[in-house]
Amino acid sequence: MTSTSGIHHVTAIGGDPERNAGFYVDTLGLRLVKWTVNHDDTDTYHLYYGDGVGTPGTNVTFFPWTDAGRRGEFGAGQTQFTAFSVPGSSYDYWRERLESRGVRYSEHERFGDRALQFSDPDGIGLELVFHDGERPGEPWMESPVPLEHQIRGFHGVTLAVSGVEPTAEILERVGFERVASEGDRTRYDTGDNRIGAVVDLLETSLPRGEMGVGTVHHVAFEVASDEQEALRDELREAGLNATDPIDRTYFTAIYAREPGGVLFEFATPEPGFTVDEDPESLGERLTLPEWLEDDREEIEAALPAFEWDPDREPAPTTTED
Repeated sequence: MTSTSGIHHVTAIGGDPERNAGFYVDTLGLRLVKWTVNHDDTDTYHLYYGDGVGTPGTNVTFFPWTDAGRRGEFGAGQTQFTAFSVPGSSYDYWRERLESRGVRYSEHERFGDRALQFSDPDGIGLELVFHDGERPGEPWMESPVPLEHQIRGFHGVTLAVSGVEPTAEILERVGFERVASEGDRTRYDTGDNRIGAVVDLLETSLPRGEMGVGTVHHVAFEVASDEQEALRDELREAGLNATDPIDRTYFTAIYAREPGGVLFEFATPEPGFTVDEDPESLGERLTLPEWLEDDREEIEAALPAFEWDPDREPAPTTTED
């Protein structure tokens, strides 16, 4: 059976791009590793935040929609929380950091790990999960968060579904195993002892959610390049309408919406974000794939304002209730 090793990235829909970047860089200490456009909608930016080089398993990405009328509605078939992994000894540091940045949070304990739960400025549900583990990639040495407290990458995601079993069947088909349950939450893990190996399924009575600002667009899982087409075939055998591989410049992706309504992507680890930028200058300019370069002037004119200076003063933070 072809399987995934865990989460590759999570993509959500944000609002104002400058506010979005200010939160994920200045507050959470992630690096803006790629500033490009949505290949399927070039009037929209695609911003990637991760570790020092954008290692798979560390990247949360955004399509910023600046139309105030395009708010989403959380419900079944959506990601409720995206959880990041941080060192177990950093609990007090992150409580104080969130408080100093005006971020409201709640404290939880789940499956033996402590967690801080909060939202970004657009209402995206986030968690910091505190436990020991190894960093899979490279730290960002210029992060406003000290090295010993930095986010290492994903811990996992919580998916809200109207029924657990149909989604669980797909997770098990791609390499996850049921490992625990706690209340109405069921935990699945790839068993690879790496970051981003956890998916929690949470049954909800809410109606199907509506995509828009403040919601997660898709969850991407990592798959080896030479196994991607086999995985596509397995998804099709399971009755899903899986796409053929699509070149996204930094990885190749296939997409399939699982029965519970969550859009899954299966992305390769190669070639990575340094394919068109040097590691030291990642995210400092708008990059376009070669097939869009001839339209750069037109594309830039249609995009919303986004003034990004890596050396600027940190932006203030506000979050939704």
